[in-house]
Amino acid sequence: MDKKQKRSIFRGVILVVLLAAIVYTVYSTATKDKVEVLQVGDKAPDFELVDLYNGDLKHRLSDYEGKGVFLNFWGTWCKPCKKEMPAMSNQYAIYKEQGVEVLAVNIAQTEFEVKNFIESLDVHFPVAIDPTKSVMTAYNVDLLPATILINPEGKVEKIITGEMNEQQIASYMESIKPEQE
Repeated sequence: MDKKQKRSIFRGVILVVLLAAIVYTVYSTATKDKVEVLQVGDKAPDFELVDLYNGDLKHRLSDYEGKGVFLNFWGTWCKPCKKEMPAMSNQYAIYKEQGVEVLAVNIAQTEFEVKNFIESLDVHFPVAIDPTKSVMTAYNVDLLPATILINPEGKVEKIITGEMNEQQIASYMESIKPEQE
């Protein structure tokens, strides 16, 4: 095989790889739009995730009916996630007695990574791992951190993307706490 034939074969292989990449991109873009975008006012999708520390404990959104839910999606590599977690823990200590639950959902990392991260921050709220990213997909989460505020009726009150400070977290928890009778 001479140089010209090798070059032609090499170019052909590159062309096939590029064509496959284009087809894949078009297909994935077309199918991604089939997931309905979650919006404020929508009923929050129910889910079930296993608690990080107690494998017998399942967190189901439906179990929190009548409470406000501060649903936070995060990853250990995410610096803003790490910064807001202690503030979330501080505010959870105040608002859990007022009917607000926090559930921190890690995006498909290992139990070892997640436990080390949580223990290093000394935070005290329920944590679960979304191993298949199905909950993340149901809530249309692309960027981390992302927080979905769910009111006591189970509807999406607000969708927050990006880091929050402690004042914002307190204000958001206040906005989803159940009415006191």
